[in-house]
Amino acid sequence: MSGFREPGFSDRQKAAQEARKNLLNKFKSQPGHDDPAVAARRAEREALAAKRAETKAAREAEKAEQKRVAEEAAAAEAARIAREAEEAVAKLAEVEAEQKAKRDARYAARKAKRK
Repeated sequence: MSGFREPGFSDRQKAAQEARKNLLNKFKSQPGHDDPAVAARRAEREALAAKRAETKAAREAEKAEQKRVAEEAAAAEAARIAREAEEAVAKLAEVEAEQKAKRDARYAARKAKRK
């Protein structure tokens, strides 16, 4: 068994040239743009991209619809809270007016009693 032989400059140069040749042959053996198989794969990729875009658009539309519904619900809730607050203020004003009327009646009764 012979020992390991250190590759020299010419051996490294030949190896690099072989590698370049193999790479070029590999590139040349690939089908061109006008090949039917390549065109079919391209069409398939485009169809998948269109389907993905359609799905994404549908998803975004659904999200927008959900957001709109949530905003409407929030607006309805805010309107209900405002209405309840107005009713509470009106009821408080009514109670205060009633109390004032009772006070005025008592005051008038005291005045009438003195005369």
